Amino acid sequence: MSDQPESIMLVYLRRLDGKMDRLAESVIDLSGRVTSLEGQVALLHGDFAGQSARMDRIENRLECIERRLDLVDTP
Repeated sequence: MSDQPESIMLVYLRRLDGKMDRLAESVIDLSGRVTSLEGQVALLHGDFAGQSARMDRIENRLECIERRLDLVDTP
């Protein structure tokens, strides 16, 4: 009788061990995916900063053109 509870405990422990292994693999996979997403977001931030700088330059050039064509009042 004492062998049976040990055997059942071992079965459950092995199942639990297998589930923990699968969970660890999933966490490792998700960690890699999150790292990839972080890199992509960082690249997007850089792209947005570049676009903002370009729009600022275009705005300055447009203001210069408007002044030359006397389309706006000069301060």
